[in-house]
Amino acid sequence: MTYLIRAVQADEWPRVKELRLSALADPVAPLAFITTLEQGAAQPDAFWQESTEAASRGTAVRQFIAEDPEGSWAGTVVVLVERPGNDDFFGQPILAPQAQLVGVFVRAEHRGSGLAEQLFEAGVAWAWSLRAPAVGRVRLFVHAANERAAAFYRRFGFTATGLAVGEDQEMQITRP
Repeated sequence: MTYLIRAVQADEWPRVKELRLSALADPVAPLAFITTLEQGAAQPDAFWQESTEAASRGTAVRQFIAEDPEGSWAGTVVVLVERPGNDDFFGQPILAPQAQLVGVFVRAEHRGSGLAEQLFEAGVAWAWSLRAPAVGRVRLFVHAANERAAAFYRRFGFTATGLAVGEDQEMQITRP
């Protein structure tokens, strides 16, 4: 199947919300996401509007979605740009510009189609394209028990860094 991979648009917040809640309802969500379905569902529309607006433009965050030929959204990945002088989500200091992939999700009926690779290619390419700040690595965290995801990340070129935060293991891919 052919997918259109593109950045979200600000007015698509209802679809972003639906896709995220579907991700949080997935059986592996407790291993893959920090947020629970209950927490996501409790967010007001303003939250979804603001986060989708932010993810549609600028150089701090970008959300990519995969649209199938019928116009349904099949998956997503979010790229967060982390700048030096700040701490990351886990409280670790950020020493150099880097990007982090989060919110990775492919609907069950689209898994095994190569869609995750297409989403990652778009996200990583966008991160490498940034000039200010120029990103030197792209990283992600994967729960130690989420072997399926970790195996995909290794096939894509990510390697373990040895940093662990709780049960989450950091993996990275450096600039080519």
